Amino acid sequence: MKVVIIGGVAGGATAAARLRRLDETAEIVVFERSGYVSYANCGLPYYIGGVIENPEALTLQTPESIFARFRVDMRVRHEVTALHSDRKTVSVKNLETGEEFEESYDKLILSPGAKPTQPRLPGVGLEKLFTLRTVEDTFHIKDYIQKHHPKSAVLAGGGFIGLELAENLRELGMEVSIVQRPRQLMNPFDPDMAAFIHGEVRRHGIRLALGHTVEGFQEKDSGVDVLLKDAAPLHADLVVLAIGVTPDTALASKAGLELGLKGSIVVNDRMETSVPDIYAVGDAVQVKHYVTGQDAVISLAGPANKQGRIAADNICGGDSRYPGSQGSSVIKVFDLTAAATGVNETNAKKAGLDVDAVILSPMSHAGYYPGGKLMTMKVVFEKGTFRLLGAQIVGYEGVDKRIDVLATAIHAGMTAVQLKDLDLAYAPPYSSAKDPVNMAGFMVDNLAGGVLKQFHLEDVKNLPRDGSVTLLDARTAEEYAGGHIEGFRNIPVDELRERLGEIEAGKPVYVICQSGLRSYIACRILAGYGYETYNFAGGFRFYDAVTNDRRLIESATACGMDQ
Repeated sequence: MKVVIIGGVAGGATAAARLRRLDETAEIVVFERSGYVSYANCGLPYYIGGVIENPEALTLQTPESIFARFRVDMRVRHEVTALHSDRKTVSVKNLETGEEFEESYDKLILSPGAKPTQPRLPGVGLEKLFTLRTVEDTFHIKDYIQKHHPKSAVLAGGGFIGLELAENLRELGMEVSIVQRPRQLMNPFDPDMAAFIHGEVRRHGIRLALGHTVEGFQEKDSGVDVLLKDAAPLHADLVVLAIGVTPDTALASKAGLELGLKGSIVVNDRMETSVPDIYAVGDAVQVKHYVTGQDAVISLAGPANKQGRIAADNICGGDSRYPGSQGSSVIKVFDLTAAATGVNETNAKKAGLDVDAVILSPMSHAGYYPGGKLMTMKVVFEKGTFRLLGAQIVGYEGVDKRIDVLATAIHAGMTAVQLKDLDLAYAPPYSSAKDPVNMAGFMVDNLAGGVLKQFHLEDVKNLPRDGSVTLLDARTAEEYAGGHIEGFRNIPVDELRERLGEIEAGKPVYVICQSGLRSYIACRILAGYGYETYNFAGGFRFYDAVTNDRRLIESATACGMDQ
């Protein structure tokens, strides 16, 4: 059996290694257009910033090392220019010699990945305009910085690569600005949770221009002007396009393979395309979202590796199935860690799901053990069934641990209520006896049992201020004086029983505190005396962070940039 693989990196290289482990006699040929067959995409921004010092550390495997261990014929700088499924061959061009030839196959795996989205805008192609996707792109940017010592950079796009690169350029001492059309960074997060990411980015001096459309680029004053719609241009010494990636499927399209979202390759759960004996894996394929069941394109290394293994299994006579992509991800943002899994509240609603969420601010470990830090968790679930749909966490320590627990729970089909029953490891330096994941489960359990009713940030502005309801802030007088929501009166929770006479009976009571815990206790006290109560999801800390972020975005929309 002869297997040809187009593209290395995550999916293709994984498939090649798995094929060899399953079939010692198969002939395996990999064609990779770049000069690197297996490299760490996710590490590229950190090499530019000097965190990763040795460029060889980016190369996970070389053609020589792969051949030595797996006897796979890895041919870098070879571009496949056409597929001929009728005669089961591919046309190949050696980019170093110019030689062109055809290679036959019995089975073909497409792992072409994705390419940086290149908008058709005036000025695309300028010398000081870069993209970052390959090792070659990385060396190009690094060399430019070392030779020209730019003082400023504008990044068009605020996703994973854009944010990681912004941090690394900032650490090099550059003035860095991020501009993009969405009014938030990191679309896997809901806007309210993204507010904490925005705050960390601003705290480190990065300027944001969110909600702005880039209309072109223009050389000016030895730099580049980024032209914005209805706003003044942003000027910088260099510009990086990081507005996303597009499945690189020109070959598949010309060969007549069925295409789906964003021009991605349609595959079944065995990673088979619409053409017999051709498989496809990685960033170029359309998958099912594990939570919603809807078609999706999810460009992450984890899914690509799994898909490469599945394709190899099936080529070798197995019956492996890909259950769908859940979108689990984590990112370092200066001192902050932000992670997400499943579907966020925004996209769940777009998918037609009836959802709710709990928001909590637990400590990373036991409060009495030194060094604990707050994290903010948002757990999304389906109303009625309480099916666990997704989670987002922003914090400092222990974020990755909790998001992986929640990702596992989603994959296992658990309800949000069942989170309370998870038996998780505890020691004071690492967690609390009631882990944050358990705490989320307790909160949802209270909602399910009618012990707790919530109101959310979007409800605050619509709460009547005519005396028909009671608006109560259960924090201390000092906390209240430091900032509060207009219309909320202050009765600290520890004084509540003695001051019940100040709260009119028969009226609903909406309660807030700093994080949601004291207000929950206040709600239970009031419920014991016959009051109908609602607890604010997230607390004043959450409300303050999100509303301040929204004000900054609004002002930036008016003037073009965060001040």
